[in-house]
Amino acid sequence: MDREKIRQILLDLQSGALSADQAYERLRVLPYEDLGFANLDLHRSLRLEIPEVVFCQNKSADQVIIILDHLWQHHDRVLATRLSPQMAPEILGHYPQANYDPTSHLLTLRRSDSPVLPDSAPYALVVSAGTADLPVAEEAAQTLEFFGSRVKRSYDVGVAGLHRLLDKQELLFQAEVIISVAGMEGALTSVIAGLVACPVIGVPTSVGYGASFDGLAALLSMLNSCAPGVVVVNIDNGFGAGQFAHLLLSRIWKERQG
Repeated sequence: MDREKIRQILLDLQSGALSADQAYERLRVLPYEDLGFANLDLHRSLRLEIPEVVFCQNKSADQVIIILDHLWQHHDRVLATRLSPQMAPEILGHYPQANYDPTSHLLTLRRSDSPVLPDSAPYALVVSAGTADLPVAEEAAQTLEFFGSRVKRSYDVGVAGLHRLLDKQELLFQAEVIISVAGMEGALTSVIAGLVACPVIGVPTSVGYGASFDGLAALLSMLNSCAPGVVVVNIDNGFGAGQFAHLLLSRIWKERQG
């Protein structure tokens, strides 16, 4: 239940298009709905301006479908993360209008598109060290796009070929926030933070050989960065980085608009 839906219910009640009982029925599930195996936070978009998102990992297809069904009743846009390629066909069979991206493992349902922001709006730059980091980088980028933020991408510009990153200086310097996605030793995040004045969100990935410890080495490198302005999310957490970047961009854009 987002702000516009609440506002429309109140306007319909005021105009007489809805009775008090009808308005009550539409509002009665706030602030959450108990499904037995899950409590849906339908009030979240009113508090945070970001609706609840379905985390599909370790859920059954039936559970995912039930959750999506209930969220779809109350929201015009729904996002599901960590939807495996094995489960995706069953979900798409129930929701043929949904869009599934096999790289990011994100599924989206939309009745309406996000507003198109002008070129003057702030943007987040999503940077990946290598092509192997693409799934996490795309999870971050597509999360930003789903929430309505401007996104630019620069992939495969890791420190093994530093000149590739330096060729992107204009993108780097004009971004309001940068999401740096890297596995192996995770050095890219420190390098970027040493070049730019904007906040840098480090996303360590589980990409790498044995001593990378499934992303732990990159995580510790980013946490120990000597460059200022770095925050770090958990290993492979592209969604968390995208959500945090959107909150920053949303604040910046609102302040610019007064």
